[in-house]
Amino acid sequence: MEYRFIKWFEELRKEDVPLVGGKGANLGEMTNAGIPVPPGFCVTAEAYKYFVENVRVEDGRTLQEWIMDIISKTNVDDSKQLQENTAKIREKIISLEMPEEIAKEIEQAYKELSQRFGKDEVYVAVRSSATAEDLPEASFAGQQETFLDVLGADDVKDKVKRCWASLWTARATFYRAKQGFDHSKVYLSAVVQKMVNSETSGVMFTANPVTNDRNEIMINASWGLGEAVVSGAVTPDEYIVEKGTWKIKEKFIAKKEIMIVRNPETGKGTVKVPVAEYLGPEYVEKQVLTDEQIIEVAKMGAKIEEHYGWPQDIEWAYDKDDGKLYIVQSRPITTLKEAESAATEAAETEEAEVILKGLGASPGIGAGRVVVIFDASEIDKVKEGDVLVTTMTNPDMVPAMKRASAIVTDEGGRTSHAAIVSRELGIPAVVGTKEATKKLKTGDYVTVDGTRGVVYKGIVKSLVEKKEEAAAGAAGGQVVVAGAPLITATKVKVNVSMPEVAERAAATGADGVGLLRAEHMILSIGQHPVKFIKEGKEEELVEKLAEGIRTVAAAFYPRPVWYRTLDAPTNEFKEMPGGEDEPDERNPMLGWRGIRRSLDQPELLKAEFKAIKKVVEEGYNNIGVMLPLVGHPEQIRKAKKIALEVGLVPHKDVEWGVMIEVPAAALIIEELIKEGIDFISFGTNDLTQYTLAIDRDNDRIAYLYDETHPAVLKLIKHVIKVCKKHGVETSICGQAGSDPKMAKILVRLGIDSISANPDAVELIRKVVAQEEQKIIFEAARKKLFGEEDELEF
Repeated sequence: MEYRFIKWFEELRKEDVPLVGGKGANLGEMTNAGIPVPPGFCVTAEAYKYFVENVRVEDGRTLQEWIMDIISKTNVDDSKQLQENTAKIREKIISLEMPEEIAKEIEQAYKELSQRFGKDEVYVAVRSSATAEDLPEASFAGQQETFLDVLGADDVKDKVKRCWASLWTARATFYRAKQGFDHSKVYLSAVVQKMVNSETSGVMFTANPVTNDRNEIMINASWGLGEAVVSGAVTPDEYIVEKGTWKIKEKFIAKKEIMIVRNPETGKGTVKVPVAEYLGPEYVEKQVLTDEQIIEVAKMGAKIEEHYGWPQDIEWAYDKDDGKLYIVQSRPITTLKEAESAATEAAETEEAEVILKGLGASPGIGAGRVVVIFDASEIDKVKEGDVLVTTMTNPDMVPAMKRASAIVTDEGGRTSHAAIVSRELGIPAVVGTKEATKKLKTGDYVTVDGTRGVVYKGIVKSLVEKKEEAAAGAAGGQVVVAGAPLITATKVKVNVSMPEVAERAAATGADGVGLLRAEHMILSIGQHPVKFIKEGKEEELVEKLAEGIRTVAAAFYPRPVWYRTLDAPTNEFKEMPGGEDEPDERNPMLGWRGIRRSLDQPELLKAEFKAIKKVVEEGYNNIGVMLPLVGHPEQIRKAKKIALEVGLVPHKDVEWGVMIEVPAAALIIEELIKEGIDFISFGTNDLTQYTLAIDRDNDRIAYLYDETHPAVLKLIKHVIKVCKKHGVETSICGQAGSDPKMAKILVRLGIDSISANPDAVELIRKVVAQEEQKIIFEAARKKLFGEEDELEF
């Protein structure tokens, strides 16, 4: 059959963007380079053009005339009008009959594609591909549709129309209008491609992204669909292959607890399943790819790199239906160092023996004598420069952490205590190794790479010397010329756990402190604070707190500093001198902590308020009070009463706010606002674990912990919308604030500020600036993305 509206991948090249958009053109380019891309075809932009110019609406006008008439009468700065009018356009496109000449071609092409696999119908993905060469698809992330596991010609035709309709989302229409594009000359192609039913899958870098060695290929692999590896839901196998010789230089066989597969019940969509149940217990720690497959994947990566002339980041999969290797996507790696520098660094570390791997939680290199401890009572064993190894750190171990050159733990993820404190102190850390306290013995010497998440045997001189050279350069007064600071409408703040890091945190250029934790200041007195007060030492405690708060307030003045009142679980108090009366709780994270405890022990909350009042009276008017774990308006009312009793006036002396950490707080945000608050801050570490019923430090279920879970995002979205309505400032200070993916979502939701860890401030500011540039104007963004249906999760 001779097609008018269909182009097969084999017929396309990278120059065909005007006809089939960026996605279609790239898939054609790879296909013609002999790369095994899942086959498919594009419903060209000509089909969309024919559709809108030949199909007529009820009054006799063409669909194109009808659309242009609506758009000409739409004020894109009127959010409600824009939403309503673009929705009408999308509904009209979907409701109208596809011209028979286009429909027949799609039916025939789908039939031919299915027959290639010896079937009447095959699963396909239908993706939108924008065609205007000067209209980058990146600007439309999340606007134009992708449909997976589409089955049958009728379903394909329906999804093609829905792709066409997605050209007219409110956001895409607003963007074109603000950029001056002619709406009548922007078209859309739809890509129809065979779905890969992955048996194994993963990603490959044709240059080692850790060592920057361009002679090595790194392959990550896991069972099932590639979504598990890309999203980080599973720790994959890792293989290092040398180009040319195709020697497998290194293997890391991971413990793979879960996999993602096509839903076996519905045949559509995907589900997470335990590997042990789906494949068998032996597959959990089985090597995913055979050595022959590892080399096949590596050689394919080298071929793709050669074609594009630059190292590539590639998604690949083996299809369990035909057993073949397919390349799903390829994009250039943009973070490589100069080749000479990278090769040197790789050579220097090549001989180092890796004895442990975990999650790189705080970047940098640390080396020294290992000291293994299991309890805070042993912290005196850790001397200056030692490597602290433990099951998991807690606030009582902070003095030892400050002395350590590096930290290694058995348990925990990137939101654990060890990870957060290490980043703030600037100490390299590797967490979640599972067996550090078993494999390492006190007296051993190791080198810890907190960037890569690796622990080497002995002192790796090349890494340590490189660190010392960098430190010497900085200490020697090296002049660094900074570029112009990025100006963002969304403020980027910083989290501070200890006053000692205030100057370092302030040097990041952050717009203030979104979270100043009380725990380390209070627990550092070395005795249970309530016992301390009962022994008549309240003034000493108040002065200790005031000193810490003053240090941070002064470093950031006049930028705001939000102090969170004490939020320590009972297990952290219990081991302190005087903590013998602490209750035994089965799950302290769900127990007597935060504002619940503070209201039961008002003498401690009064001491905190007295310390704040003392600093405010010294002229520091940049302090805000933030109440943790609030779940009821009465808690705000009682806390204000205690503040007034010591002479600290909410909303006058200090800004007053609450943490949104429990779903109850999000659901009754209107009632909390009525009680009188100036700001809220999302504590996503707790909000996520309470919403999903997941202990974030339990490595057995850590793969389920997801701060971007739709339920968590819906709570955040609801709170931001209500707060905007009432003029209450919104922020985030949980670990998710340091995640670029979450930062993009929050900017689009209109959050007022994002508070990140010190090491992430610069990155988050760049991400925020880029996202705001996409949205164009802050005022328009707030109006446009405040609508319920514009940001889907």
